[in-house]
Amino acid sequence: MAQEIPQVPDDSLFLSFRDQCESTDGWQCSYSKSGIGVWMKPSSGKGSLVHTVKGSMVFPDVSADTAYDVLHDTEYRKKWDMNMIETLEIAQLSVNADVGYYSWKCPKPLKNRDVVTLRSWLLLSDCFLIINFSVKHNLYPPRKDMVRAVSLMAGYYIKRTGPNSCTLIYLAQVDPRGSLPKWVVNKSSKYLAPKILKKLHKACLQYPAWKNKHHPGFKPWLNPEQNTLPRISLNELSLQRADSLELVDESNLCEGMEDQGEHSDD
Repeated sequence: MAQEIPQVPDDSLFLSFRDQCESTDGWQCSYSKSGIGVWMKPSSGKGSLVHTVKGSMVFPDVSADTAYDVLHDTEYRKKWDMNMIETLEIAQLSVNADVGYYSWKCPKPLKNRDVVTLRSWLLLSDCFLIINFSVKHNLYPPRKDMVRAVSLMAGYYIKRTGPNSCTLIYLAQVDPRGSLPKWVVNKSSKYLAPKILKKLHKACLQYPAWKNKHHPGFKPWLNPEQNTLPRISLNELSLQRADSLELVDESNLCEGMEDQGEHSDD
């Protein structure tokens, strides 16, 4: 099978992503409380168990600029993302696109997950957009100690609502692989998404003070001339398809996990 070379998203893809974030058609609400909403959209693919998840939270005391910086700042992510094992910016493709690696912890006895993605971003007058999807990179093949997840499309839409307020929407269609039972996917959406949004909000509140002590002028996502990542060509990458990865069956590991999210709402 010929490898598919990925493309850096153009404006039309960003605007399509924004439309999906704002749309209500076909979405089923699974959580709504304290300014946080989570919705699910069943996959339209035959036989697919991969749903699209959308989470939204009002940040009444965080500017859109701060939320955008927090999502980009790899060093700061190590401070607030407790599920993260490792994150790494591998190379840059253009002034608004790069390739990165991210791995995260999963509840035992499941294997941890990792992903290699092409990420791109767009700044508009009233919002910020960040989107990513999975790619293959020869120097970062799947690891035996982790399950390689596949991001079909994921990203953030940060809508400016005032000088010091914004609404953050996260939308993702990610295949965790591993043949997970449907209830695991559902509970991950219902319980984990609100927790992640709350932690992100707290991280945003603490970011200005942290950044003032950690290279305050260094923001390569806003100042491309500060980016020291090596350059890479799109020809060195290929799209990562879920069906090209070995399927790890974890169904028999999930018994007894059902109660792990029931009482874990921050």
